[in-house]
Amino acid sequence: MKEVAIKAKDASIKLSAISGEMKNKALENIAKKLEERKSEIIKANKEDLDRSEKENLAQPLLKRLKFDERKIADVIDGIKSLISLPDPVGKTIFSTELDDGLELYRVTCPIGVIGIIFESRPDALVQISTLCLKSGNSVLLKGGSEARETNRILTNVIEEATIEVGMPKGWINQIETRSDVSEMLKMDGYIDLIIPRGSNEFVRHIMDNSKIPVMGHADGICHCYIEDDADIDMAVKIVTDSKTQYVAVCNATETLLVNESISQDFLPALKEQMDKKGVELRGCEKVREIIDVKAATMDDWATEYLDYILSIKIVKNLEEAIEHVNRYGSGHTDAIVTKDKNKAAKFMSLVDSGNVLWNCSTRFSDGFRYGFGAEVGISTSKIHARGPVGLDGLIIYKYKLIGNGHIVDDYSNHIKTFKHKKIDKDFPM
Repeated sequence: MKEVAIKAKDASIKLSAISGEMKNKALENIAKKLEERKSEIIKANKEDLDRSEKENLAQPLLKRLKFDERKIADVIDGIKSLISLPDPVGKTIFSTELDDGLELYRVTCPIGVIGIIFESRPDALVQISTLCLKSGNSVLLKGGSEARETNRILTNVIEEATIEVGMPKGWINQIETRSDVSEMLKMDGYIDLIIPRGSNEFVRHIMDNSKIPVMGHADGICHCYIEDDADIDMAVKIVTDSKTQYVAVCNATETLLVNESISQDFLPALKEQMDKKGVELRGCEKVREIIDVKAATMDDWATEYLDYILSIKIVKNLEEAIEHVNRYGSGHTDAIVTKDKNKAAKFMSLVDSGNVLWNCSTRFSDGFRYGFGAEVGISTSKIHARGPVGLDGLIIYKYKLIGNGHIVDDYSNHIKTFKHKKIDKDFPM
């Protein structure tokens, strides 16, 4: 594991200096190879699916595991979208003239080596690795064991395609065992960032067992709140999409909050649609007085179902809805449906989440849909990157100072004085 980490570190230094044009060429070759070898990939995925079904893998995870021709086409489209984005490395964020001939620049650069631990979705492997490549980072990938055959061939395809066009060897590596993960967490001298995708308990375990900075992507306990003035048809449409468009994902709505003033009209209309979609509804006592649903427990408010289950609670007002979201939510994605701009503004200001939405589905909370060229995850942490983590979340910056024989002693002795004048100028080299 140490040897792998050392090679990744060496590769990351070389990768940081590779041009955007070369990185795009590598991405184009990845897309080409995925298309050429899709029959092999689908065959490997079928092995994973057959084995996982025999091992009684949960249905939501089986849905995530499936990597068919449609999903391959989706990741290829994602790569093409990524190619169209500007190179995030080497951008001048700001520039300042400290004094005559003494210029300071803040310039973007890669983070370095990123270790990513993710669930059973093979498409996540492609998204993560291509985002790391575009942003100039080496990557160590640990996918779920249920996807081992699919992940192996995808890593092989990506590695071969990129080495073929000149990317440094060792920039991408797959690790497979738990012991490798334990060793990876000790490699703070070589690995610069860990991104774990999983439960709160899993993310906390990673944080507690590593000195490496961790960008946490925990549960997706997402909410929709229906205000008393909402358009009922619009609200039903949004909640239906938020819950059922794809249930086994972190941005699917798990809890619905409904203002008591609209509940009598809204809930029967919603139940009609949920019944058609096969969604099990669980409600508080007030909900159960209006529609026939199972009783919700306190645990339901804090549960990420990843399934056709929706918990519903009636609240008195906007303030109670905000309080509930901030108490039980995971800081991921929460939406309000209302005609009132001021109410929407209050909700979006006071709800403490990485994504807050007005009159649209929580399923929009996604790096590809935001135009980031997919994502490595959705950060629920409050660090340099929050919400969908795309290219901007995978770069950092360095300060570059250009002088001409300048020394601090001249300023300490007041021979010279600083100007600190902002200049509109890119780093010249």
